[in-house]
Amino acid sequence: MGAECRYEVALAAYVKLALHALKHPSAAVNGLLVGRLVEPSSTPAVVSVVDAVPLSHHPHHLPLLPTLELALTLVEDHFSTQGDGLAVVGYYHANPRRDDSDLPAVAKRVGDHIFRYFPRSAVLLVDNEKLEEAVKGKSREPVVQLYTRDSSKSWRQAGLDGNSQLALKEPSTNVVLADHVTTKKWEKIVDFDDHLDDISKDWLNPGLLD
Repeated sequence: MGAECRYEVALAAYVKLALHALKHPSAAVNGLLVGRLVEPSSTPAVVSVVDAVPLSHHPHHLPLLPTLELALTLVEDHFSTQGDGLAVVGYYHANPRRDDSDLPAVAKRVGDHIFRYFPRSAVLLVDNEKLEEAVKGKSREPVVQLYTRDSSKSWRQAGLDGNSQLALKEPSTNVVLADHVTTKKWEKIVDFDDHLDDISKDWLNPGLLD
């Protein structure tokens, strides 16, 4: 299903997932992607990723299905009240090592879980080396790699044939990201782990990018 899709990532979603990875450079981090199918009848169909909800920075939390289910329920409940047709459309993951560009098994498992609810779901893997270049203002390339599930139920990196299925909605996204890094916005981002430790911390991160 993913092969029939193009994915547009909005600035807010992109910057949040990048800041989450930057806040915990020595840990695996993950989160949910929120969006909608905006052009289901077009070829290819277009999935708009409008927001990201940071979940975890503790590796031992990543495989726990109950924690994921709780987060999915809270996120779905929140965004369903917005009236914009928003839902969980994917998952993002960042590996702890700078040179690790492999999609781990846990990311595939979470992707499979989300696929049951949204068959055009995507998994975005943060490229730590590209992220490093972007925050230095040296690159405008996306700092994430797109993975989609093929007919054999395997997650494959998209775009290796030169036909990119991933686009940043705003060309200046990496410039904005670098600005937020300069002002240390990454220190303020809250994930679901933080919220479970202190419920006064808001996992929706309102006002983070203001």
